[in-house]
Amino acid sequence: MTDLLLASNVVLWIAVVALSLIVFALARQVGVLHERVAPAGALQPTSGPKVGEQTTPLEVASLDGNTLTIGGVMQSMTLVLFVSPTCPVCKSLVPTAVSLARHEGLQLVFASDGDQPERHEAYVRDLDIESYPYVLSQTLGLQYGVSKLPFALLLGEDGTLLSKGLVNSREHLESLLEAVRSGVASIQDYVAQFEPELFEEAR
Repeated sequence: MTDLLLASNVVLWIAVVALSLIVFALARQVGVLHERVAPAGALQPTSGPKVGEQTTPLEVASLDGNTLTIGGVMQSMTLVLFVSPTCPVCKSLVPTAVSLARHEGLQLVFASDGDQPERHEAYVRDLDIESYPYVLSQTLGLQYGVSKLPFALLLGEDGTLLSKGLVNSREHLESLLEAVRSGVASIQDYVAQFEPELFEEAR
């Protein structure tokens, strides 16, 4: 009986040591992966105007019948968020964009290239964004190379394209502002300056 108890204790300790080694190895791998993963940021397309270029003013009509100029010299830094009633991610991102614009003091404009204005009017009422300009313009989307949604532009008061990209979360939206503050085109470019090898591996 004593021998059996002793043997079971030895097996138990071996199992404990083995599990400890496995947990240590997994923790080490998590640390390595964490170092290799680049911060989340808005994905920039290659089409359309480049960040840092001067934008061309474009007059577009909003749903309420007013005319709005996007691009060129503007009254304040402007965030343009391209959305669609058929895009579930867009719907969840709209309140985030509203909150961010208020916090950062940005002019916020919603844009879409869809037809059926009544559908967009219902969309605006449902999201409670009647106080923000909402424009329907296929030309606007083409001018900035918008191919997927949700897509955001950050325009400076002087008409410079400060940042742009696909945005699926608050972190993506905030990355547009962080790119401007850091003086680089995107967060990915910022990381690449300091850790080019890690960034290339993450890609």
